[in-house]
Amino acid sequence: MNDTAKRPNILVFMTDQERLDVTMPGHPCRTPNLERLQREGLTFTHAFTPMTHCSPARASLMTGMYPSKHGVHNNVANDPALSRTINEECETWSEKLRAAGYDLTYTGKWHVSATRRPGEFGWEEQQINAARIRPHSDWHGYFSMPRNDTVPRKRGELVARGWYRRRLYGTSPKSYEQTNEHVLLDGALERLRGLASGEKPWCLFVSMGGPHAPFVIPEKYATMYDPAEIELPANYKDEMSDRPRLYQRMQERYSQFSEQEVREAMAHYYGYCTMLDDMLGEALQALDETGQADDTFVLFVSDHGEFLGSHGLFAKGLPAFDESYRIPCVMRWPNGIRSPGRRIDEFVTLCDLSPTFTELAGAEPTADPSGRSLVPFLKGETPEDWPDAFYNQCNGVEIYYSQRMVRTKKYKLVYAPSSRDELYDLEKDPYEMNNLIDKPEMQPVVEALFKKLWTKAEQERDIIGSCYHTISLAPVGPAVALGVGD
Repeated sequence: MNDTAKRPNILVFMTDQERLDVTMPGHPCRTPNLERLQREGLTFTHAFTPMTHCSPARASLMTGMYPSKHGVHNNVANDPALSRTINEECETWSEKLRAAGYDLTYTGKWHVSATRRPGEFGWEEQQINAARIRPHSDWHGYFSMPRNDTVPRKRGELVARGWYRRRLYGTSPKSYEQTNEHVLLDGALERLRGLASGEKPWCLFVSMGGPHAPFVIPEKYATMYDPAEIELPANYKDEMSDRPRLYQRMQERYSQFSEQEVREAMAHYYGYCTMLDDMLGEALQALDETGQADDTFVLFVSDHGEFLGSHGLFAKGLPAFDESYRIPCVMRWPNGIRSPGRRIDEFVTLCDLSPTFTELAGAEPTADPSGRSLVPFLKGETPEDWPDAFYNQCNGVEIYYSQRMVRTKKYKLVYAPSSRDELYDLEKDPYEMNNLIDKPEMQPVVEALFKKLWTKAEQERDIIGSCYHTISLAPVGPAVALGVGD
């Protein structure tokens, strides 16, 4: 890293629901522009979202906090929302960058707050997709649409009696240039080119809506991958007999898809990811053409992953499997990263981005962050006290469901007080198919992981640790971790 490097411009290219493995070398999904970023920058191989749901994940990115601090526990724009916006006292890194003299532009999907727009957090708004709050009366209208329950299910459709049909994948009549994503990109790149002549350092946040389902994409990308050549996930036929009943019910819903349909869905998802990679390439080209590439910190990241047939599931949500929690996180800054091309295997989360941005910008840090700056990794350094585990915070999606996870490189413990706990040996069982929670020989591991979980919960002022006797159901309580009990 060049110690005399000036404050960089910042370009954030964020996708929605992109899982880690499709962005890694050797995967059949082709992402050449992201591979270029990896060669020229840093790849974090163990990056996680604190909650695999859009709004809490994005709120964590903006505030550097876990949901217990920022207050957004599920999506903000529908009736089950536990809150409509982040807590009033929370600071965001964008406000700090604005105060430090940055020119900030936000374009695309917002989903951080249903009552406060990006402009209230220091951003200049451009083509903002702000979710509309759906009142209860609209909810009834939404689900009272004609359902055609007696019409046979079409290929790629998800059908359940009394619920409206879901199309998981298909071919769009739009061209590449006509897609919503490219229209968004056009505006963002026009802004990027205009910023080249400005005096201030800038931050441009490009928030894409894909590859979130439905995977409906232009014909070029819809036919790019041959379903016959796509292998089903290694855990596709996971029976999940020893997992929470909720997981099983989700799997039962998706069981209507044939193996051929699963392969077709995967092919469309890969095509969607490649289409977005082409758009990333246009952004990188614009940086090159305007002479801004060397002085621009580029971040490619997603808010959460996608099951994509893993464990027989699709989308994301309550199952605590890695496919939805691990996310791509790649950084490039030619004038500011030492020894580019490195892969970093330490645990990082979306919470670490806020302190990273404020340090890069020479701005005042936000108050009480859950994360830590990743700048030492840019310099080729690994802090000795860096966390050796990842923790989630799940209080449900549109169905309330409390769950906590602690994951090390070797083990994952999932605590679900209203359901069944889980324990996986990730070295022996990387696809999380064998729940060891009831094995007597594993109880010392369970206790050690619960101690880690409760220690983190205390640090984050988590709401999961109530000691009331009807809900204090963990086999190892927080008093043990805090050293005040047996």
